[in-house]
Amino acid sequence: MLILASASPRRRDLLRKAGLKFHIVVPCVKEIEFKNNPRKTVFENAKRKGMWCVKKYPHAWIIAADTTVAFRGRCISKPRSIAEAKKFLAAFSGKKQFVYTGIFIASPDKKPIIKVVKSAVTFRKISSTTINAYFKKVNPLDKAGAYDINQNGKQIIRSYSGSYSNIMGLPIEVVVNILRK
Repeated sequence: MLILASASPRRRDLLRKAGLKFHIVVPCVKEIEFKNNPRKTVFENAKRKGMWCVKKYPHAWIIAADTTVAFRGRCISKPRSIAEAKKFLAAFSGKKQFVYTGIFIASPDKKPIIKVVKSAVTFRKISSTTINAYFKKVNPLDKAGAYDINQNGKQIIRSYSGSYSNIMGLPIEVVVNILRK
């Protein structure tokens, strides 16, 4: 049995598109944030989520993940309001930021594998009018950094480097490669 330890609809879609069959279990853990260390933040949160599932389902394969956006060296989580989401995107205008995803993969009787994948996103110069128009199409409140590259991303994003699916919340090519091994 394969378990996705996440409530994220984007992660669910990525795994389905990769042809994997899985069950969803939402871990009951307190997420932590090391404000100036996005790599440590996603590593620890993916590990917490994954280990919670391993304890409940010791004979299952487990995939857990955590994603954050880093801008100017600081973690940018999900916005708490539309006003905060607007501030995030206004700050990103014309600049580069990074998306970090920690992935945790466990199989029965083996030591879990935990990796962190980093991608870069460069934003277009965007006005408040563009931001408002974007938010009419995309709900920013359930997304780290207040945006979704896969939903009207071309409206606000100029370019990216690294894993596209990582920017969506799960570097599927890395996950599939680990599962194959």
